[in-house]
Amino acid sequence: MEHKIIFAGFGGQGVISMGNLIAYSAMAEDKNVTFYPAYGIAMRGGTANCSVIVSDDTIASPVIASPTVLVAMNEQSFDFFIERIQIGGVILANSSLVKKKPARDNIRSCYVPVNDIAEALGNNKMANMAMVGALLKSSGVLKLDTVFKTMQKTFPAKLQKFMDINQKAMQHGFDAAELN
Repeated sequence: MEHKIIFAGFGGQGVISMGNLIAYSAMAEDKNVTFYPAYGIAMRGGTANCSVIVSDDTIASPVIASPTVLVAMNEQSFDFFIERIQIGGVILANSSLVKKKPARDNIRSCYVPVNDIAEALGNNKMANMAMVGALLKSSGVLKLDTVFKTMQKTFPAKLQKFMDINQKAMQHGFDAAELN
């Protein structure tokens, strides 16, 4: 199985962190993986995206022309990437910010209010972790437990104190995800 995932949003939404976490977690499950970030002024509110391919087989190129999954954290990213999703692919959208629905009927969708989930947990910076949970449930790309363990091993020391709330956010996103 091969999952070609594009994570996209504004700088500061944790888009690159989501891609990194999925890439490291894929390695923990002995999958082949590529991670390709694309950002410039993203930390100042510009757009950021990254491509992650997770596969049981050899990966020929890290470049994704047509993703099987698009994670859109904002409407600008939704607009930019929606037409690129493969037929039968999935759009995961942050319904706290993305109000549009795909005009296409040949893809599936999963809308999760990840900003709202993060705010309810008391930390709006956890929206990306809620989205990772939604991704895991809707795509089956990796096991939730693997991602929890990978977070403990790969998050820097200064973020270890947020491990519990990150895991809660991820679990809430997982529980909230419904693929249509």
